[in-house]
Amino acid sequence: MMMIKGFWPWKRLRQLTKFITLFSFCFLLTVACNQQPDITPSPTATTTGDRITIGTTSQPRTIDPADSYEIAGLMVIYNLSDTLYTYELGSTTLKPQLAKEMPTVSEDGLTYTIALREGVTFHDETPFNAEAMAFSLERFMNNGGKPSFLLADTIDTVKATGDYELTIILKEPFSAFPALLAFPGACAVSPQAYEIGEGKFIPDNLVGTGPYKLNNFSSDSVQLDVFENYWGEKPENKGIDLQIYPTNPANLFNAFRTQAVDVAYQSLTPEQVMQLQKDADSGQGQVIENPGTAIAFMALNVQTEFVKQKPVRQAIAYVMDRQLLNERILKGQGEPLYTMIPVAFEASQPVFKDRYGDNDKDAAKKLLQDAGFSPDNPATVEVWHSAGSVNSSQVAAILKSLAERDLDGMLQFVPDNIASAAFFKNLSQGLYQSTLSSWYPDFLDADNYIYPFLDCAKGSSEEGCQEGGSQSQGSFYYNEEVNQLIAQQRQESDPKKRLEIFAKIQKVLAEDVPYIPLWQTREYAFAQNNINGVTINPSQTFPFSTISRN
Repeated sequence: MMMIKGFWPWKRLRQLTKFITLFSFCFLLTVACNQQPDITPSPTATTTGDRITIGTTSQPRTIDPADSYEIAGLMVIYNLSDTLYTYELGSTTLKPQLAKEMPTVSEDGLTYTIALREGVTFHDETPFNAEAMAFSLERFMNNGGKPSFLLADTIDTVKATGDYELTIILKEPFSAFPALLAFPGACAVSPQAYEIGEGKFIPDNLVGTGPYKLNNFSSDSVQLDVFENYWGEKPENKGIDLQIYPTNPANLFNAFRTQAVDVAYQSLTPEQVMQLQKDADSGQGQVIENPGTAIAFMALNVQTEFVKQKPVRQAIAYVMDRQLLNERILKGQGEPLYTMIPVAFEASQPVFKDRYGDNDKDAAKKLLQDAGFSPDNPATVEVWHSAGSVNSSQVAAILKSLAERDLDGMLQFVPDNIASAAFFKNLSQGLYQSTLSSWYPDFLDADNYIYPFLDCAKGSSEEGCQEGGSQSQGSFYYNEEVNQLIAQQRQESDPKKRLEIFAKIQKVLAEDVPYIPLWQTREYAFAQNNINGVTINPSQTFPFSTISRN
C-alpha cells in the first residue's frame, strides 16, 4: 500500500513530546501508562447461541472491494468473498482459492493462465465463471477506487479464454503476481450486482462468493449470515455480529471484560492489552497473538543538509535503541526490526543488527568526530511525523534524549509534527530531513517492503530520486545497482535466486541507510473462555468462519 499508501494503506505516526533527558521521559511515560482510561458502559450484545459477537474499533468506510483500502473494510470483505489465491491460515503460504491450482506462467513471465474452480455461485445465485472473474478484475482496475493502482499498474489485459479459464497478461514480469491476486479487494463480485465505470461504487453492500453473505451494514454494526450454498468448508458458527466501537478502545475493553462481546480485535491500547493478558493468566479469557507484518521505520532524506552525509545516517543507525522503543512505547508488544522486511518472510536478513547493533554510542561518536562534527559544530536533524501519531511522538522524544545523553551534542534531533494530511502531502516534496512512519503491506511478499521504498524510476546519484518509491516515502534515495536488483527479483521465478537478490539489496540498505527499521507489530485478539478457533493472519485479515462456541 502508497501505504503511506498501502501496508494495506494504512500507516502513520504520532505527536511530539519534549523531554530533557531519557530518564525523565521514561519516568513520565511509565507514570502515564499506569493510569487507567475512563471506561464508560458499552452497548450490550448477546454472547449466547451459535452466532459470534466480535467487538472492534475499526469502522469500515466502505465494503466495496474496488474502493476499500483500509483494514476495517478489508476485514469484512475478506469474510464475504473469495479471491483467486489466498493464504493458509496464520501463514504467508499462498494456496489456490477460486483458482483450481497455481497459475501456468509463460517463459517470458508475462502471461498467466489460471484454471478456475467450477460449481461456485455468488450470494445472488449468479454462477461464477471466467467471465465473472474477468469482470471483477476489470472493475477493480477501471472504477478508480483507492487500491485500483495495485492491479492497473501491473495488468495489461485480462480475458476469459474458456468457461473456466482466465488469461492475464502483465505489462512487465512480476514474480509476486499471485500474491497480489490474494489482496481481498481483488475478489470475485457478481456481474449482476455491479457495473464498471468511474466512481460506480456500492459502499454498503457486497455480493461475493464467500462463506458469509451480508445481512446488515451500518456505522456501528455489521451482521453476516452463513451462505448455505458456499462451495467450500462451511463456517463453524451460525453467523457473525460485528459490534463497532469507533475511536473508543475503552468501550471495546469494557465490552470484553463484561462479556458483552465474545471476541475483541483491533485496536486496544498497549495498557489495555497488558490488563487483558493479566486477566487471561488468572483464567478470565484467552489471548491470541501472532507476529504482524506492519512495520515502523525512519526515513532519512539523503538530499538534505547533514542527512545527505552517510556518516550522519550511519551514526543515527548506531544510536538507535530498538529494545528501548519496544519496551517504553509498545510495552513489549512489538518486535525489534533490523531490516525493512519483517521476519515472517524467509527473505528477511537482520542486516542492521549485524552492522550496527543497538545503541552503540561509541561507534556513533567516532563516526561523527571523523566527519568533523563536535559540540560546537553539531549535525542537526529535524524529525517530523504526523501530529496524530502518539507512537512516533514518543520515538522522536526518545531519539532526542538518546542524542543528548550519549553523543555529547555532536548530533541533535529536533522533533516536530504537522497535521496528518499535510504531513503526507509534503512527504514526497522533500521538505523534511527525516520522518517517522509506518507501513502496512498490500500483499504478502518481500517485494512489498523493498520496491515501494527503494525503487526509483527517474533520478540520479547527484539529484536523488525524482520519481518512484523512494521519492514517495521521503528518502529520495537513488542507487542504480539497487534499481537493477529490484528489477531482477521481480522477474526471477526461482525462489532461491530471489532470496539471494533480496539479501544483496538489504546489505546495500544497511550500508547507505536511507531508512532505519524500528519495529514490526504483534497482533492481539482476545476471546472468552468458551470460544474456540480464533486466528490472526499475518496479512491482518481476520477469519470469522473458524470461530465457534463450546
